[in-house]
Amino acid sequence: MSLRLSTVILPVDRWHEGGRAKWQRAEELGFHAAYTYDHLSWRTFRDGPWFGALPTLTAAATATDRLRLGTLVTSPNFRHPVTLAKELISLDDISGGRVTLGIGAGGNGFDATALGQEAWTPKERADRFGEFVPLLDRLLTEGAVSQKGDFYTAEEARNIPGCIQRPRLPFAVAATGPRGLKLAARHGQAWVTTGDPKLYETGTPEQSVEALRGQVEKLGKACVQAGRDVAGIDKILLHGFTPDRNAPLASVDAFVDFAGRHRELGFTEIVVHWPIPDSDFAADQTVFEAIATGAIAQLR
Repeated sequence: MSLRLSTVILPVDRWHEGGRAKWQRAEELGFHAAYTYDHLSWRTFRDGPWFGALPTLTAAATATDRLRLGTLVTSPNFRHPVTLAKELISLDDISGGRVTLGIGAGGNGFDATALGQEAWTPKERADRFGEFVPLLDRLLTEGAVSQKGDFYTAEEARNIPGCIQRPRLPFAVAATGPRGLKLAARHGQAWVTTGDPKLYETGTPEQSVEALRGQVEKLGKACVQAGRDVAGIDKILLHGFTPDRNAPLASVDAFVDFAGRHRELGFTEIVVHWPIPDSDFAADQTVFEAIATGAIAQLR
């Protein structure tokens, strides 16, 4: 099974002071895709520079030619399907059809209350996500959409001419629970996971692999229920949140071992964070680039 390697570039640099250079270097290194986080602010980066995801991706689209671009992930925490669809169609057009939308239910981070609302419970997030994804699907594939839901309404929303990618740009649905996996099976061209968060602090890499194996099996069952072949859905692992943490980026050999174990589970894409000094994503840039250019070839 082939495996692709991608990166996620956090939007922490001014565009003309290193931001543009990272995206262009990602293309030069041969990454399949470069993603960014769609947050208003995030964790330890909250009190430092943090730029908007979609404007950043638009700039990246004009600075690159081949690199796929996307969010990991967008959520309903501060997005509405109607306005998001318009921006995505525009980004897909500007990029020449190189955009993937990573999308998830969101969490309890700063985004959850930035607009003044109370943070939603897990059930409320799942309820909203269950309405958000199908409506966004319609908005990106139909010329005019009217729909009144419990949380989101579209009234004669026009999205002409639609996406360059047909029938729409691909969704990479982040999910581990049954309702989210059902959405991934029904609407996703890809599925995204970070592993089992309960194992991050005290689990072992072996326990993480078994947990991920279970997630892949649950996705397969959801696909059977949706009448889809799970082999037709890309499976994306966002690295950095399993008990391995940053250890796989210590050397090319370490990454090849990590990637090989997860390829055996059925993963088709691994996403690594572009190094950021003095952060959870600190890594040796030279080793990182050696992994980008040489690791996947060893797995073929």
